Amino acid sequence: MNDTLPMQASHSTDTLHQLSRIARRWTPLEELQDTAIAEVQLVRADSPTTFHCAVYDPCLCFVIQGSKTVLLGDKEIVYTGPSYMGSAVHLPVVGRIDHATPETPFLAVKVSVNPQEVAGLILELGDTAPLAGNDTICPETDCGLKSAPMDARMQGALHRLLSLLDSPEDIKVLSPLARRELIYRALMDAMGPHMRRFAASDSQANRIARVIYALKERYTQPLKIGELASAANMSESTLYHSFRQVTRMSPLQYQKKLRLHEARRLMLAEGLEAATASYRVGYESPSQFSREYSRMFGAPPRADVSYLRGVRAAPEPA
Repeated sequence: MNDTLPMQASHSTDTLHQLSRIARRWTPLEELQDTAIAEVQLVRADSPTTFHCAVYDPCLCFVIQGSKTVLLGDKEIVYTGPSYMGSAVHLPVVGRIDHATPETPFLAVKVSVNPQEVAGLILELGDTAPLAGNDTICPETDCGLKSAPMDARMQGALHRLLSLLDSPEDIKVLSPLARRELIYRALMDAMGPHMRRFAASDSQANRIARVIYALKERYTQPLKIGELASAANMSESTLYHSFRQVTRMSPLQYQKKLRLHEARRLMLAEGLEAATASYRVGYESPSQFSREYSRMFGAPPRADVSYLRGVRAAPEPA
């Protein structure tokens, strides 16, 4: 399944140029970079990349220029600037930057979103918020990712948020307001029905979101589908089917990906040996861990971590 978002009309060219200038000024490295605004990260790449694994938390990701492909299970989203993508839940994905040059680098902004913020704003909006209808990107499912064009109003809101990086004394007071405007614009735009569906407490999508949260919190423990289904007030078959709709993978596959990502982080950031990291994330067999790690990341744990340390010593595009 593929969806490609086209470039917007030229009426917002000035805002895009301003966004590009700010993003380039605050991304000296070709990697995911933190900013003075805690919930905002920036990405720059000067050339295309190969596919790499990541875990998206609930967020809005804005592509200012360039193009990126994201794979969620069997679902493929290609989004080209100016556009944005919403992740409603924590999702293991595979991503690749498709178009980027030193003269016109890939530039993107990730804004973390607390689902409670979304739910609170929906309550405040009341009947003025778009109803949860069919998803134009996933017409047959409530999948956890959706992309949409970034119109002039959204570009303006993003510009107001990024502009605060040039006036750090204003960040504490104004950044929550700027982030709130971004969420509001998304709710009132094509992303709105998707966000509302996951926020509605009586929806199937929201029940699966709660299951995903429970799995994320307890991914080191043995998977017990019956307990998850009971907590979500679903049958096991309904849970399994709905979970696959949202994540494009089974609960077991989801848990496995979370475990492997965390093990990779432990080895890279904390210097743990592969066997120690595998036990820490819930594996009982180091050999099984090594096989599944190699299958997911393309190399055995030790070789993969050594490579990543070398890459970080000489940064390459994220």
